[in-house]
Amino acid sequence: MPVGSRRRPPPSHHRRAMTPASVSAPAPGAAAAPTKPLYLRGPVIAGAAALAAFLLLAAAYATRRAGSPPTALLAHPAVATRFFSFDLVREYPHDPDAFTQGLLYAENDTLFESTGLYHRSSVRKVDLQTGKVLVNHQMDGQMFGEGLTLLGHRLFQVTWLKNDGFIYDQHNFSKRTSFTHKMRDGWGLATDGKVLFGSDGTSMLYKLDPKSLEVMKVVTVKYHGDEVPYLNELEYVDGEVWANVWQTDCIARVSPEDGLVVGWIFLHELRRQLWNSGNTNIDVLNGIAWDERNHRLFVTGKLWPKLYEIKLRAVDGPADGSVEKLCPKASFYR
Repeated sequence: MPVGSRRRPPPSHHRRAMTPASVSAPAPGAAAAPTKPLYLRGPVIAGAAALAAFLLLAAAYATRRAGSPPTALLAHPAVATRFFSFDLVREYPHDPDAFTQGLLYAENDTLFESTGLYHRSSVRKVDLQTGKVLVNHQMDGQMFGEGLTLLGHRLFQVTWLKNDGFIYDQHNFSKRTSFTHKMRDGWGLATDGKVLFGSDGTSMLYKLDPKSLEVMKVVTVKYHGDEVPYLNELEYVDGEVWANVWQTDCIARVSPEDGLVVGWIFLHELRRQLWNSGNTNIDVLNGIAWDERNHRLFVTGKLWPKLYEIKLRAVDGPADGSVEKLCPKASFYR
């Protein structure tokens, strides 16, 4: 897809890493590089306390800062910065055949997940602890499942390359209705408990009325004046919409009021470690689930055999704030 294009990518390229190399060498830098990028030097997964303390001290002097993130997610909530890495809290099993497109936490250690690919798309209820699929609805083979969110007892799902979506009863997937929407495409969905937020693979973030599915508001997501395209799976977390950026290991933290990116989360190490452990069939990072009651954050990816519970850790970013260096495939444009 040409840089800056808002055209829909062809089906053969949608949501797949362009080449195996793009997985084995997730941005920034190849896995075999002798040193990690400055913001990741030292172990990301908890272990070296001294280096972690050094990074946190350095973050305190970062020249560019955003509003404080949810304190329950931060290892050291007093540190406020625009950039975040993570500490690993726990790993859980995840279906390695699940092409994850939408993910959300419900309650009682259960997840709801929407998976994609033609003839393989589904909506499922999953046990967090074991990764076991408790309930599965196999979609029509001509449908490509996309974003999923839960409002009340209703699951809303959109589909790729269509303006069609489905509403499922949370407790009985056979009870479902269809709807149409006016986004350009169906990629991600999230909710704040009152309205729906949607993405269509561009830099647009939509606010939708959950009753009529009419577009209430559209904002353009920007970072330092540049648009951030390829917004993918969404999650609403403490007043922000968090968005996977397709083909990167980065999550943009977006203000839904004006579309400004107020923070970036870098998760490169997760995919790198999976790849180095022999999981060469994995695809890109995609899937954010937030347990609001217990303040737990979960992430996974397409065809990943693991789902991770992580805690954010503030880190220093590049001196010039150039996220393009850390997430080069995001293809920012003016």
